[in-house]
Amino acid sequence: KLHSDLDKGVGTVKYTLSGDGAGTVFTIDETTGDIHAIRSLDREEKPFYTLRAQAVDVDTKKPLEPESEFIIKVQDINDNEPKFLDGPYVASVPEMSPVGAYVLQVKATDADDPTYGNSARVVYSILQGQPYFSIDPKTGVIRTALPNMDREVKEQYQVLIQAKDMGGQLGGLAGTTTVNITLTDVNDNPPRFPKSIFHLKVPESSHVGSAIGRIRAVDPDFGKNAAIEYNIVPGDGGNLFEITTDENTQEGVIKLKKPLDFETKKAYTFKVEASNLHLDHRFHSVGPFKDTATVKINVLDMDEPPVFSKPVYTMEVYEDTPVGTIIGAVTAQDLDAGSSSVRYFIDWKNDGNSYFTIDATEGTIATNELLDRESTAQYNFSIIASKVSNPLLTSKVNVIINVLDVNEFPPEISVPYETSVCENAKPGQVIQTITAVDKDLSPAGQRFSFRLSPEASNKPNFTVHDYRNNTAGIETRRHGYSRRQQELHLLPVVIEDSSYPVQSSTNTMTIRVCRCDADGTILSCNVEAIFLPVGLSTGALIAILLCVVILLVIVVLYVALRRQKKKDTLMTSKEDIRDNVIHYDDEGGGEEDTQAFDIGALRNPKVIEDNKIRRDIKPDTLRFPRQRPSAEDNTDIRDFINQRLHENDVDPAAPPYDSLATYAYEGNGSVAESLSSIDSLTTEADQDYDYLSDWGPRFKILADMFGEEESYNPDKVT
Repeated sequence: KLHSDLDKGVGTVKYTLSGDGAGTVFTIDETTGDIHAIRSLDREEKPFYTLRAQAVDVDTKKPLEPESEFIIKVQDINDNEPKFLDGPYVASVPEMSPVGAYVLQVKATDADDPTYGNSARVVYSILQGQPYFSIDPKTGVIRTALPNMDREVKEQYQVLIQAKDMGGQLGGLAGTTTVNITLTDVNDNPPRFPKSIFHLKVPESSHVGSAIGRIRAVDPDFGKNAAIEYNIVPGDGGNLFEITTDENTQEGVIKLKKPLDFETKKAYTFKVEASNLHLDHRFHSVGPFKDTATVKINVLDMDEPPVFSKPVYTMEVYEDTPVGTIIGAVTAQDLDAGSSSVRYFIDWKNDGNSYFTIDATEGTIATNELLDRESTAQYNFSIIASKVSNPLLTSKVNVIINVLDVNEFPPEISVPYETSVCENAKPGQVIQTITAVDKDLSPAGQRFSFRLSPEASNKPNFTVHDYRNNTAGIETRRHGYSRRQQELHLLPVVIEDSSYPVQSSTNTMTIRVCRCDADGTILSCNVEAIFLPVGLSTGALIAILLCVVILLVIVVLYVALRRQKKKDTLMTSKEDIRDNVIHYDDEGGGEEDTQAFDIGALRNPKVIEDNKIRRDIKPDTLRFPRQRPSAEDNTDIRDFINQRLHENDVDPAAPPYDSLATYAYEGNGSVAESLSSIDSLTTEADQDYDYLSDWGPRFKILADMFGEEESYNPDKVT
């Protein structure tokens, strides 16, 4: 209520209200000054309002007192329940956790005023989820309430949490939320085999590395805690088998490490151990986290192919061995209980040449053709053995035959040497070192010997020095050599090998005499250099050659300039701008050539050209026909030429250079009109020239000429 001291209660004072909520939330009685709320108030929406009031004279409308400000505070009541803004919750806790293990903390929010009464004091409790979990009433922390909760027994729990205001007293408002709790796995269970003995049957023909069986241990744990490792306990048969773990199924896969043979051993027994890879030290007291089982494998007898006594057979034979000579044998046996005979044959699919044969019963290999080591030094083919009782069961073995060498080729110089000797060489000087090669397969320690042929021993020019290491040196035996006397020397060298029988060959070496300096460096070996003047040095020769080359270049340049100048003069005369007339070096076709040029305009301007394309140049693009206006009657020669000049100036297809266009216009007004016969539609024989006599004395001569010609025509019938 507002009241002014100046208000006497006679209705002369008026009260006004302004500020927050004036007129919408609060209203004032203008006469009494009573303030009323016109709608419900919510503290959570607006906790207080600031208003201004004033007393005004009713008659003068002037304020009686200064404006005063006051605050209306909304007092809170418990009208909001606690709310879990983050709910529902999801949490996890390891299985087998002790009592009081932390799980999760929940929080509820109450919109009421926490400073006034207990409207905002929240207390937490569990409505569903006991006795497994507990919650702190004040903090909302959820903890485990039972020990050793096992995930394998129950994995998921749903807990219902309540938050109540007024400190949990009767009449307080409450809110709830759900907490879904999952027990995570720990390795608290060892693997266990469902049975103690596993029986497997394996054919003896199983391949090495193939899987022959699977066993499995069960671990109720999950994920990596259920990972199992399998191992074979050392003992009977452990060296023939191995076991690995299938990562997807956690099964133990037994594989074969070595071949099985029913005739050797029919059964194997060994133990397999299954253990966890990831152990938890907290559960060591439970016991060992592993288990064992026995595996019994029975080998099944299979009908097997023959077995060769060796994996590979290697044989040797000398080349040129007579056909039919036995060089070796292969042996295969049937190891099955009912032993069968074996037949042998060569796998011709891999050997296209039938150099060898094999005895089908004994397995002996013999030559079928003469062998040449230089052609083929080694043969590699396959022998197939099959059982007589079951020819489909076969086995294969490789046979390698090395062809031994027989000394049949003499040694030769390894490469063609280019040997030279200086004119100023001294006796005993080595000018070339040579080596030899032999096409035969040289055995270890074979040596070559070098010497001069007997016919060359009498010539004291050169000698051969054998170094005893399969090389030799060519040495000089005289003071100096003259190219003028002999430029080339031929030296026969005899080379022998050390095999049996001894083979030798004579190799002729060519030695060229060259001019050298004092240090022995070769300067020239050309025969032309012999005939040059003795006193002329190399520098002088080079200078002379340079002079000759320079003179030749000058002459060539002079001739080229003369030709260029002559050509330029000719081109200038042809391209002179003062005489830029297009020349055609062909003789025209005369009056009969009606396609070369259309000279109708030269005869009569009344002849209209339709669409004439230039005949002296090739048109680039098609143009639309250009309509040329006809010359008007009674136009003089100047107007006609100006008209043609304008047409050529505006013609886009005209060549981009000056040209001369000749217009032989006869003029108009002639009584005889055009005298040209180009456009005549008849031949001369069909012409009647009698009308020339009517033209007057000027055409008397023409009339007499054509009249006489007509009268003289022998073909005319009168």
